Amino acid sequence: MAEARQAATFHLDLGHGPPGSRCWNPALMEVGRAGLRSWGRSLAQCRDDILARACPAGPTSALFLLAAIQGSRFMQLDPSLGLVDWIKASLPDWGARWLPGVQGAVAATLFAGGLWMVLLLTLHVVLRLLLRYQGWLSEPRGSLSLATRSWLYLESVRPLLSDEDFRARSVQAHSFLQAEAPRLQAVLGLKAWCSANYASDWWQEYVYLRSRSPLLGSSNFYILDFLSAAPTPLQAARAGNAVYAMMRFREQLSRGEVEPATLLGTRPLCSAQYRQMFNTTRVPGITRDRLCRVGDGQSRHVAVLHRGRFFRLGTHGGPKGRLLSPRVLEQQFQRILDDPAPARPLEERLAALTAAPRAQWAQARASLQAGDKSTRASLQTVEGAAFFVCLEETLGPPDASPEVLLDELARALLLGSGHNRWLDKSLNLVVFGNGRAGLNVEHAWADAPVPSHMWEAVLAAECFELGYSEDGHCRGTPDPELGPPERLLWTVPEEVTASVLWAVQEARALARDTECHVLPFTGFGRGFTRRCRAPGSSFVQLALQLAWFRDQGGFCLTYEPCLTRLFHEGRTETVRQCTLEACAFVRAMEDARQTDAQRLALFRVAAEKHRALCRAALTGEGVDRHLFCLYLVSRLLRLPSPFLTQVRAERWKLATSQSLTRRPPLFDPARHPDYVCCGGGFGPADDDGYGVSYTFMGESAITFHVSCKVSSPDTDSRRFGRHVWDAMLDVAALFGFGIGPSTRARPGEVAGEDQNSCRVSGEAEPPREPRPEP
Repeated sequence: MAEARQAATFHLDLGHGPPGSRCWNPALMEVGRAGLRSWGRSLAQCRDDILARACPAGPTSALFLLAAIQGSRFMQLDPSLGLVDWIKASLPDWGARWLPGVQGAVAATLFAGGLWMVLLLTLHVVLRLLLRYQGWLSEPRGSLSLATRSWLYLESVRPLLSDEDFRARSVQAHSFLQAEAPRLQAVLGLKAWCSANYASDWWQEYVYLRSRSPLLGSSNFYILDFLSAAPTPLQAARAGNAVYAMMRFREQLSRGEVEPATLLGTRPLCSAQYRQMFNTTRVPGITRDRLCRVGDGQSRHVAVLHRGRFFRLGTHGGPKGRLLSPRVLEQQFQRILDDPAPARPLEERLAALTAAPRAQWAQARASLQAGDKSTRASLQTVEGAAFFVCLEETLGPPDASPEVLLDELARALLLGSGHNRWLDKSLNLVVFGNGRAGLNVEHAWADAPVPSHMWEAVLAAECFELGYSEDGHCRGTPDPELGPPERLLWTVPEEVTASVLWAVQEARALARDTECHVLPFTGFGRGFTRRCRAPGSSFVQLALQLAWFRDQGGFCLTYEPCLTRLFHEGRTETVRQCTLEACAFVRAMEDARQTDAQRLALFRVAAEKHRALCRAALTGEGVDRHLFCLYLVSRLLRLPSPFLTQVRAERWKLATSQSLTRRPPLFDPARHPDYVCCGGGFGPADDDGYGVSYTFMGESAITFHVSCKVSSPDTDSRRFGRHVWDAMLDVAALFGFGIGPSTRARPGEVAGEDQNSCRVSGEAEPPREPRPEP
């Protein structure tokens, strides 16, 4: 994932100073701040849950309990077993002569409130105890010691080191366990007691918010809509339905009506990341950024960028301030598209500042805030918007092949032109002139499954619920009496002009140096891996190891994120899936002396090893986040550790990620595969490596997203895509299913090729149904 690059490049600057007793202060202060932040988030969430009438109880239950207690007093019953009378006797005499009975009413109210709080706390504790257990995933399960985690780390790097280097690394690890580890672990244990999650807040703080690198291509990631054509060719109509569906999703979130994601369909995952999905901006700072979120009531608009001009488009109106209909939103977007006014000087390139290094952008932003009133108001409008909308021109020439257009679409969503995305916003909705759409997502606030959940719900709603008329417009009627969107005016100060021009130049250079390739693999899908009794992720990951070996002639450290949202405020853990078992399987695949039966046996062993590593990461028994926190503590204590420094110096040349998909409730993906979200991708974690994301498109297809640096002589995204295609089919052939010659033909190699002929024998195409009318 994009986090691999951020984790590998983060830097903690604490100045200089010798170790000593006072060196405990930075660590203890950071632990204290983390604890305060954690308790603040918990109290805020508790308040929001009560106001939203969410689990475990709402204000209605409190009023009901109060009415029951007061009613029992009226009927001369005492369910409190004398506690109400005791509270009444303890209260001061508040005008009992003029207001008889007021003390009893106050005592009953206090008892009802206390009882409600006790019941609320009891429900909360019971739910946490029930959700805390993860032993059912891997019985038997126990807590891993620091020594065991160190051994697991050594096991993960064994395939990549020579015997001499491995012995030196083992000596470093043993010395670390005997010398620095106990002191570092003690501070980390204190951190675990003070915070809801011992790793996640430091991960967000130091990997994201304190990173000074540009967001473009290194942190932000993208999500596509469909592989095929858009549901409507009208840009304004697509924007209207998408914005309406996203704002409605925001309302459902605020009311606690969004069904949480689950593990294996039973265990709900932590939903803390959803809180900052909308109305959130990453505000730059000189040394660290901060995430700022405004309430839904203050953010009743979206900011729109079209041909370098900024607009404020209100999303609510009418006497009751309700969400505007999709047709009215389409009308407002069309007004922006039809507006002939040109952009003001430097306004067209102003958004390039968000792609600059964070310290430079912070200085330029301070100058914009110190500018005239209209500039300050425009900046406040953009940062306070629910999300950012980019209206773009149609990509590519009309005669371009679908494969080329997909690659251009992915590259445009990830990078754009360098100055047509407001990268600080949590979400950038990008709508192209032909109706295609996607998201550019800021990474600090959440990981990919969270915005993907929202985006899949939006795509399903706009195609199967909201729908479009026969001429491509949103359903409903426009509102001609509604005023046009407000044009935002900027006056760029003279001291910011040079920063804008420099930021544009750097962003364009970065965009030119990044290559994206989308590979729709139609040979088979999850249905085939299920028939093989192999985990889908393990199957793909081993194929990726084989593809890397054929592309580079060796093995490398491979990054795969695994969700840790079984824990409160959990984010991700790293699965180091280049194992000894995986390397043995890859070597067997390239050894002509090995039989398919021997290769299949090695595949089973490697897949089971990968599954065990994923299970360990999922249940909090991974390696990398623990080592990251220990390294952070060692820096805070100014306690050098050669072992942790060596761990930090590792390069993730192959960064992989699976885009998890949910089953939308509005349609059956097996019968409507053209309306399944095809996932997204991210930039490479290393300048000489690849970034690879993959999505299971229902039962019969997989989409791969590959990225790399153009300037690297060692990488080529299309070449790696060809290796992935061949590796997937070679692994599938081990299971005895027939592979036809047409399956070997990759997209674009055989003109007019029927994609259904590119399937593994026995992998039938499910019957497709036309999209039903909403």
